Amino acid sequence: MSNSIQTNTTSLFALQALATNTNFESNTIEQLTSGYRINSSGDDAAGLAVANQFGAEISELQQGVLNASNGSSTLQIIDGGLSNISSILNRLQTLATESASATFQGNRTTLNQEFQTELQEITRQANNIGLAAGGQFNQVNSVFIGGGNTAANGKVTIDLSGAQNQVDATGLGLSGASVAAGGTELTQGTPNTVRLDAPGATFLAAASQTLTFNLYSPNGGAQTVAVTVGGAGAQSETQILNSLNSQLSAYGITAQVGSDGQLNFGGGTAFTVSAGATADPNPIATSGAQAFNTGDYTVAGAAAYTAKAETLTFQNGQGTANVTLTAGDNLASALSKINAQTASLGIYAVENAAGTGISIQSVNNFTASTTAAAGTFTATGAQATVNPATTGSVTGNAVAALTSITNAINALGLVQGRVGAGENLLNYASQLANSQITNFSAAESSIKDANIAAEAANLSKAQTLQQSSIAALAQANAAPAALLKLLQ
Repeated sequence: MSNSIQTNTTSLFALQALATNTNFESNTIEQLTSGYRINSSGDDAAGLAVANQFGAEISELQQGVLNASNGSSTLQIIDGGLSNISSILNRLQTLATESASATFQGNRTTLNQEFQTELQEITRQANNIGLAAGGQFNQVNSVFIGGGNTAANGKVTIDLSGAQNQVDATGLGLSGASVAAGGTELTQGTPNTVRLDAPGATFLAAASQTLTFNLYSPNGGAQTVAVTVGGAGAQSETQILNSLNSQLSAYGITAQVGSDGQLNFGGGTAFTVSAGATADPNPIATSGAQAFNTGDYTVAGAAAYTAKAETLTFQNGQGTANVTLTAGDNLASALSKINAQTASLGIYAVENAAGTGISIQSVNNFTASTTAAAGTFTATGAQATVNPATTGSVTGNAVAALTSITNAINALGLVQGRVGAGENLLNYASQLANSQITNFSAAESSIKDANIAAEAANLSKAQTLQQSSIAALAQANAAPAALLKLLQ
């Protein structure tokens, strides 16, 4: 005990302890009432910095979950539009199938009016869901979710860019489709004059006749196919058509007899055809008669291919292809080089009917040009866009339309697959984000939140210590008074 009445060190010790215990009690009450262990930077500066980082991650992820939900809703809207377009394609296929039948007795013009109206509706709906050319969603769409170690890892990307994701009539390859009467007859070279529809007429009883098709097949590329008919007894019109179609069906080409009684061909395949000579007095087509697929958009090259250094440029709604030819190329290698670059655009090169030059064909409108005079095309920089013919076979256009519609259905299915995959990606990303929110929240809580049970015990302890400090301070304050006894 101090013997000084000037400085009561015992009282000071008790006062210091009282202040400490009072602060302890105050801090404990603050934690219990706020629920946080850290209520100011002074409580745990380092811990607060880490907790704030976790809090920022949580805020980012919570908005990211909302972004994913909004993105998924947008894709569902697009998906609904694609389903509608799929239904329209089914109707187009019905109309084309109806018109493709030679026994159809209705008005093909009326069918085609509805067909063209439906094509316009496809384009309108494609614009509404943002997947027409230049549409809002015809691009690489990024949805920021967050939670990644880099900004790139925090994004989900749904690629709906490019012509392959355009679902308007042009993007689906249907802009030139028609179910009006029309097709391909043997009107080139030596025009065909043979009618197959004479009652009771038979053909090729004594000798066969070969039709040579220069065509493009996805599996075989540009190739020549010889189709031989007859030579084993007289054949009727029906037998001739059955024989031709059994050989041509694998190549997407259909033979039929037009309203003028003459043989003609339809389909979406790029082809040229020529009729060979026969010793039989009753041929199915005039020897030397030729045709190219007038159901396609067609650009004719020079009558005879002349090898030289030149660059060919082809362009349509799906893109551009440049083909470099050299003086060392022959007709076969030129065809191979062209198709290697243009097939992905739906543009194909085949030999012309004479087998001496090149015919460029596509079910869609396109342009073709060359940098060299008298090369593949006849003039430097020559450019051509040729609309398909609408005369000839009564069913040719419809048959060609069926091929285009089948391709369109396949193309639409791929877009639907990408949209569906995008919905799944956003769902997976949202699930991960919710998991991260839970774990980040737990990590933040372990640093920042108060342990209520522990703090309740601390409060009882603090209150006891505070009361003890007050009692001890009272005793310490009374101690100097005892010194007065010495002065009595």
